Amino acid sequence: MLPVPRGRAGAELLKLTFAVRTMAGVSELESALQMEPAAFKALYFAEKPKLEENLIFFCQMGKRGLQATQLAQRLGYKEARNYEGAYREWLQKEG
Repeated sequence: MLPVPRGRAGAELLKLTFAVRTMAGVSELESALQMEPAAFKALYFAEKPKLEENLIFFCQMGKRGLQATQLAQRLGYKEARNYEGAYREWLQKEG
């Protein structure tokens, strides 16, 4: 399980979270991560993550977060991770 980062790292996570939350779901993530950076920013109002960035995916229960993580890793995002406890656990601990 990955801890939710605080400070600047937390702010970066929030930016990415906002971008991913605007997507229809995991099905849209594949095309989004293959977009040119300018197209990604125009559509999601956030910088496209770089291949070497730490990405943390999560969902309500854990299944879609894991699917998103596996998809990102297949696309070359080797630092993609799944927050296994999902939003439900985070809310219980930090909410």
